Order: sequence, then structure tokens, then C-alpha cells
Amino acid sequence: MTQYETVPTDAGEARITWYAGTEPRTVLALGHGAGGGVEARDLQALAGALPAHGVTVALVEQPWRVAGKKVAPAPKTLDTGWRGLWPSLAKPGLPVIAGGRSAGARVACRTGRELGASAVLALSFPLHPPGRPERSRAEELLSTGLPTLVVQGGNDPFGRPEEYPEGPYGLVEIPHGDHGFAIPKRAPLTQDEAMARLVDGVRKWISTLR
Repeated sequence: MTQYETVPTDAGEARITWYAGTEPRTVLALGHGAGGGVEARDLQALAGALPAHGVTVALVEQPWRVAGKKVAPAPKTLDTGWRGLWPSLAKPGLPVIAGGRSAGARVACRTGRELGASAVLALSFPLHPPGRPERSRAEELLSTGLPTLVVQGGNDPFGRPEEYPEGPYGLVEIPHGDHGFAIPKRAPLTQDEAMARLVDGVRKWISTLR
């Protein structure tokens, strides 16, 4: 069952789309990136598959997106929006995994511990701007202080799996995937197989948190 909830925050109104889990044991909250919304293929794949495995998925639309703006605000404003809607995510009384893709992954990494998240899921974490590896954002990832999983495309220009530093987190690679986990037609892996691998990696990781 899908439910929609509008939540007022200090950054404006946010929106949560709830995908209720079967006998849920945890909530997975997922924010979107700076260049798109919750229609992203990875977010939709997780929302479609995980509820059957006891995970309630909450897809979070930041206030700027709800307001119809085209450009994401500064990270500080994104964090403000996320903090404002966190009580709604925690309302079911279940452990909440803070997660998101790209900019949303950064928000989860920066705020997860202070908000009381049980873990952090970082999809397509933007380790650095494309072509600028010297501008590393690794510290955000390394300092979550929580169980953390990164799921990264093998050809992501914002950071390929082999570029990641050693640290207290897990990493699942989606071979041939770009920043949006799109798979080239010539690749030996189909788009559906890539999404199945992503979902399976996240599902197995969540099962280890209990």
C-alpha cells in the first residue's frame, strides 16, 4: 500500500511517499539527488522490492523539489529539510536507515548519527565532482559513525569503486553502471539484472543489521 504525506519543515514543505512493508522491521528513508526526484530507477527498484522483505520504504522529496524548483539549494538547506521531516520517518517506531542517492546520500551521511538513524545507505555517493578527484568528499562517508553501505556504478564519473578509500563501510559495485545506474546496451549485464543486483545487495546488508 502506498501513502503520501506532506511534512512542513524550516526549508518548506517536504513530501514522503510510503511503501508499507509486510510485517515491517525497519524503515528505509531515501532522499533523491540534486538532478532528479524519487522517480530515479534505483529508488523505485528498492521501493518496489523491499517491502516484501519486511522493510517499509519512505521516498523523500525535498522542499525545493516539491516547490517545483529546478536547482537544488545549498547542502545546509538540504540538511534542514531532512532534519525537519525526520520525526515523521521515526513515527512508526521502527529503526530508521537514513539513505539516498547522490546529494541525498551526502545528506544521510552528514546527519544520520545526530538524528538517531540505525545505519546509512549511500547510493551513487558523489565522491568527487567529475574529473576533479582532488576535491574529495570522502570525509562525509568516513565519519558517519554508523553501519554504512555504498552502492556504486562501475563507471560512475563521480567516483568509481576503485577510487574509494578503505574505511568502515561496505561497498557493492554495479558493473558498467553510471551515476544513475544506467547500463550500456553493449554491456554483458542488462538493466534489469543490474537493478536486481542492487536490490539484492541492499536487502542482504539490511538483514545483517538486525
